[in-house]
Amino acid sequence: MVRRPYAPGMRAKKRKSVLTEYGKELREKQKLKNWYGLRERQFKNYIKEVFKRQGGKEDIANLLIVKLESRLDNVVFRLGFASSRAQARQFVGHGHFLVNDKKVNIPSYQLKKGDRVSLSEKAKTKPAFKNISSDLKKQKLPAWLKINLDKLEGEIAGEPSIVETVPPAEISSIFEFYSR
Repeated sequence: MVRRPYAPGMRAKKRKSVLTEYGKELREKQKLKNWYGLRERQFKNYIKEVFKRQGGKEDIANLLIVKLESRLDNVVFRLGFASSRAQARQFVGHGHFLVNDKKVNIPSYQLKKGDRVSLSEKAKTKPAFKNISSDLKKQKLPAWLKINLDKLEGEIAGEPSIVETVPPAEISSIFEFYSR
């Protein structure tokens, strides 16, 4: 059997896979949007907010990463309470986490420096969180987060940076996409 580098059929060899500039920008946007598990409108609102806050002296890409990384569901994932961002979003939606000792069930809740994220007492009895302390010991945290294993509590110690996060997409092309 001969394996050819193209699809079968008469017209398969004529197919071109040249991606336009628009297609490249769209692909980069979709990568970042899907990485954080956001819908189009929510992602677009973050982009608009960053465009408004841009003062010229601040890096616009870094502002976007700070916005996306300081979401409650992302912080829960980064702290190691959940194995994926989707699972973290579900845990937050079910009300398993407290922010500064107040129940918050909004995954897009924006956290600030000094905020404490802890597991609720009711959630500690759930099977999903039974062996969480052993899993948290293995977790490597970003520099902007601190965790207290005894209390099962994390704290925002700084601001996330684009260097430490390493997003899977080229952020400048995302801004080019939305500036059309």
